[in-house]
Amino acid sequence: MPLRVEPDATFRDALRDQNGKAGRPLAGMWVCSGSPLIAELCAGAGLDWLLVDAEHSPNGLESILAQLQAIHGYPVQVMVRPPVNDTVVIKQYLDLGVQNLLIPMVNSVADAQAAVAATRYPPHGVRGVGSALARAARWNRIPDYLARASETVSVTVQIESAAAVDAVEDILAVEGVDAIFLGPSDLAASMGVLGQQEHPEVRAAVEHCLAAAKAAGTPAGVNAFNPATARSYMASGASFVLVGADVAILARGSEALAAEFIVPSGDAPASY
Repeated sequence: MPLRVEPDATFRDALRDQNGKAGRPLAGMWVCSGSPLIAELCAGAGLDWLLVDAEHSPNGLESILAQLQAIHGYPVQVMVRPPVNDTVVIKQYLDLGVQNLLIPMVNSVADAQAAVAATRYPPHGVRGVGSALARAARWNRIPDYLARASETVSVTVQIESAAAVDAVEDILAVEGVDAIFLGPSDLAASMGVLGQQEHPEVRAAVEHCLAAAKAAGTPAGVNAFNPATARSYMASGASFVLVGADVAILARGSEALAAEFIVPSGDAPASY
């Protein structure tokens, strides 16, 4: 007899439960290396959630699948960001078994509606039907998967442009958008202050979106590697925050080793 299995709880479920269980905003980190080993290492760190990135990282379908398999079984939520808000790409990610999507560059109601439609089977959307072939349905071992598929997926849309900030209230009203996520880096670029995520106007735009999400009753998250900034956004109502990245931790840690043990040219060697 084949095993009958149930899908994992979604990020939407985790956000709904956070007041009763975590009692605080959910803290997570980027997983950008493309390595299943690093993904598993991060999965056991004790964080609430991980974001496997394919927009700015060397991740394809095979490496995402391997990371999902490596992370599965650890008590951590995993979200995946595709490179583009595209129906075909989203279909492939869903069929791989990605349950939580972060859709980049959602600048309008139409963009948000397209993202949601890509995750729904007809007549409620445009997702192609291939569940018998797909890990998402565990090859038809999840009972009634086609009827329940939308329950197994969460959709978070990324607000990372001035246009998106202007439209945030309308985007929040799109049915099927489970959360929004603020990207201060691209937001700063679109506002003419490239590389200045801490610029007062960028901070004000993020705060505006957090307030709009709170008013709409929709969770909002934000990217903030600066601990003081992260805590400030948490205090302003952010429900989930990315506070670091695997590649950044490795880069800064290896640089610290070099700074401590590599003697600059011309300096006297240390005595050991």
